[in-house]
Amino acid sequence: MHLNPYGEYAVLLAASLANDWPADRAGIEARTLEGGMTMVFPPAPNDHAQVRAVIDDWLRVVDENDPATRAELLNAQMASAGAYPRLTNHDGEGWHLHYRDDVQSLPYVLRAIINVGTSLHLVTRGMDRLSRCEASPCTNVVVDVTRNGRQRFCSVRCANRAAVRRHRARGHSAE
Repeated sequence: MHLNPYGEYAVLLAASLANDWPADRAGIEARTLEGGMTMVFPPAPNDHAQVRAVIDDWLRVVDENDPATRAELLNAQMASAGAYPRLTNHDGEGWHLHYRDDVQSLPYVLRAIINVGTSLHLVTRGMDRLSRCEASPCTNVVVDVTRNGRQRFCSVRCANRAAVRRHRARGHSAE
């Protein structure tokens, strides 16, 4: 059984790139392969900067709290990818859907995958399931994939740090 590759993995890949930006194109490509993409694209001289622009555009979606505005931003970004869904069987992996044309460009493909994946994530899990970490001063992206939909921190470390701060604040207010 094949799961929809444009869902959770795509939004987690975007968060990974946003939270820990690779130093070069090779780092981006390695991260995409670790994240579940199977295709490798021929390098272009401006790939690193263009993928950074994709992630910066995506962060506008992350930082938007209004669901209607968030949807408008995603719709505009998906339209800029200018593709249509189609069946494909590249590399003999079996038939599956691609929500993009066969453009051999890493930034172009990432824009399509990340924005369709983010859209699927938000409409299936909830429009509020994408945010920034609530443990100040951390600004990492949080992709909420929990059952209860209450993930507020990017990591256990940040959750613990916030809990310690709350505990210390209660101790000072009792004095």
